[in-house]
Amino acid sequence: MARILLAEDDDGVRAFVSRALQHMGHEVVEAEDGGLASEVMEEEQGRFDLLLSDIKMPVMDGIALALNVAASFPDITIVLMTGFADQRERAHGLDQLIYDVIPKPFTLQQVLDKVDDALNGRPAEIVSLARQAMAS
Repeated sequence: MARILLAEDDDGVRAFVSRALQHMGHEVVEAEDGGLASEVMEEEQGRFDLLLSDIKMPVMDGIALALNVAASFPDITIVLMTGFADQRERAHGLDQLIYDVIPKPFTLQQVLDKVDDALNGRPAEIVSLARQAMAS
């Protein structure tokens, strides 16, 4: 399966998401903030399939982390998470760099589906439209 770097400052959310991804067979490396995630990414020389990061974090926010990672390791897929509408708007300005933004709160299934879609190269907007049609 995939190797995922998870950057999330909330211990509970980080543990919840990490356990779920590991249960699905992914290898997960955790970081408590964007600064540590950036260091891990450099130390590992970008050997990750996916960066899953919260946007609002201390030291370095998820958007700065995404910009940093995309500049150094453009092949890594980036998915951001946030509970703040204004942060979602900031992230959507990075459409060329990030796969999608997962709004918080999310269900376990929502985050697993989004990670699966991102890792399998399914376009976010097409997946979203298909799910909306199925829900109707």
